[in-house]
Amino acid sequence: MKAFSRSVIVSKPEPRRSFMPQLHMLANRIRQGVTPSILIQTALRGSGSSMPLQDDIAALLKQESTLTLPGFTPDVAWQIGTTIRELAVARKVGLVVDVRRFGAPHQQLFYCALDGTTPDNQRWVARKIATVARFHKSSYHIGRLLEQSALSFNARYNLPEEDYAAHGGCFPINVAGTGIVGAVTVSGLPQREDHNLVVEALCLVTGRDNAALRLPPE
Repeated sequence: MKAFSRSVIVSKPEPRRSFMPQLHMLANRIRQGVTPSILIQTALRGSGSSMPLQDDIAALLKQESTLTLPGFTPDVAWQIGTTIRELAVARKVGLVVDVRRFGAPHQQLFYCALDGTTPDNQRWVARKIATVARFHKSSYHIGRLLEQSALSFNARYNLPEEDYAAHGGCFPINVAGTGIVGAVTVSGLPQREDHNLVVEALCLVTGRDNAALRLPPE
């Protein structure tokens, strides 16, 4: 009787994937000034999923072009500042609020610090103001542009991050027919909420529709 031999199929082990090219790329991007956190956020978003960032930037541009004032006086600054303070008190959140006119030096027209804030909040306010005074865009807008470029503040602008903060909460005061003359700033909430609170107050003061202008939750 003829014997049949049984063939044995031996599967080859999968080759180990080398992560060295990715590690080298990561090291090179960090040396170029890209912060690891931005790289991680970009990787998590993946390709084809950057629309929320683009939508935010478009919405921020619309906010900045829409929320203009006919004039900016100490009384108007007081109205903006007290509106923010009343919103914060009603919601039981601790904030530092600053409203000022740009100049050499700046003129602070409204300031308050609510329960729960610390001197560190004032430092954040100062750094956000420096960003808006230099770029004439909201501090959150600058932060989103940096995220889009995947560059750190220092790498993009060659400016010290201890003096500038591209975090939400400072919004330019734009007078129709004149341009950027000052800023309103808050610190105390997560940065997107800081930004939205300032926008809400400016909508109340100018009679604009906050629901149509505010940024959606992340």
